[in-house]
Amino acid sequence: MTRLVLGPFNRVEGDLEVQLEVEDGRVREARVQAPLYRGFENLLLGRDPLDALAIAPRICGICSVSQSVAAARALADAAGVQPPANGARATNLMLACENLADHVMHFYAFFMPDFAAADYAARPWHAQAKRRFSAVAEGSANAGLHSRAALAARARWLELVGTLGGKWPHTGSILPGGSARPIDGAERMRLLARVREMRAFLEQDLFGSPLEEIAALDGLRALDGWRGRAGGSDLALFLDIADDTALHGLGRGPERYLSFGAYAQAAGHAFARGVWDGQTGQLLPLHPQDVREDATWSWLAQAAGGAALHPSEGRTQPEPDKPGAYTWNKAPRLAGRVVETGAVARQLVAGQPLVRDAVARHGGVVFTRVLARLLEVARILPLMERWLQAIDREPFHAPHDLPAEAQGAGLSEAARGALGHWLRVDAGRIANYQIVAPTSWNFSPRDAAGTPGALEMALVGAPVDEDARGRGRSVAVRHIVRSFDPCMVCTVH
Repeated sequence: MTRLVLGPFNRVEGDLEVQLEVEDGRVREARVQAPLYRGFENLLLGRDPLDALAIAPRICGICSVSQSVAAARALADAAGVQPPANGARATNLMLACENLADHVMHFYAFFMPDFAAADYAARPWHAQAKRRFSAVAEGSANAGLHSRAALAARARWLELVGTLGGKWPHTGSILPGGSARPIDGAERMRLLARVREMRAFLEQDLFGSPLEEIAALDGLRALDGWRGRAGGSDLALFLDIADDTALHGLGRGPERYLSFGAYAQAAGHAFARGVWDGQTGQLLPLHPQDVREDATWSWLAQAAGGAALHPSEGRTQPEPDKPGAYTWNKAPRLAGRVVETGAVARQLVAGQPLVRDAVARHGGVVFTRVLARLLEVARILPLMERWLQAIDREPFHAPHDLPAEAQGAGLSEAARGALGHWLRVDAGRIANYQIVAPTSWNFSPRDAAGTPGALEMALVGAPVDEDARGRGRSVAVRHIVRSFDPCMVCTVH
């Protein structure tokens, strides 16, 4: 058996290494390492509670709106305030802008460029993949054409967040009581025009079909029928590549999926909250009190007796010399179980029939994770159009006071999955602040029982090549890691 360390990974936000035990050319065991400590939770201690609105978004420059939303919701919960409908719409619009941009960026800049690499030069689709998805133009004006178009579309798209929230990243308009920036009628029409620009890009290049047609696909049979009618789109090319490279059988996760619910509205969420059991095909209720963080294998101090703590009671005390530890990430668990989170979890819980059919057939694998992200893109943009059209002359913000003694939890969904902020306020100051980010769930280490996290499970069985010097490389490992779209700076806060 050979021990290999792969990393740092390129096209990943933050520092990531993967330690693999390889036997007979396959991963027998994996340990996922987050080697950088940042400690934003401790930066917040002793501060005015509203400082969280300025500090927490700076955890990440990619998903800063998601961090803003979770921080604002934790403060809203502590203050007992409910944003008015316009405030919820404005917040959802900013969050949806960021999530859609992340999904487009993941597909075109992080995931698909691997298929334009020399590893696949002999495949019949390689020339087309290189023309569309090459990460580097390689001196040719005809390489990476769609990736460059996607990046240009994303840049213009994120101007929406600047208009809605004043600037991006790290907008300051998202507040516990709603949004600080009203949207007037003329601005609403300009925003709708920009949304329709993105619709045109998605329908022309990514899908080759109306978004509503993609969102309405109700199973794998319908998807295959659509592919026969709409070949030539980037989604159709991805499906061809997935078939040829067996992405349907690569990177199976824990088969239990968590969503905190995305895009809060008057009655629940646009994408529902819950837990999907992939083994039984059942939707289960979410009990947030069942969240625990285990620090057994983390370079962080454990509670007395090694107990796993609820984030409302959690602590972040670095212990870099801790024996046996291998990551700065804690191990979040839900009722003691490993879960996967992300677009595939959101769409399973929300009842999207194609995603449910694909997961029932193949499980939570590379193929279904990427497919779920693309389907979510097709569902998000029409929601944004409806929210913009629903904005009226009512207030965007509800005034409120924050008690000097309070607790709150802010549960939300970032592009990569379930995001939670928990805070406690004593004597008007932050006494405790804990964050569990999506990649904390997916890239968690083992827990006290030795159960590996979602990615650690998914890597088992992946093929690995070794050269004469014992150095390893694996395009399969790269596909599995990138299918989760890691954001390691959020993981270590």
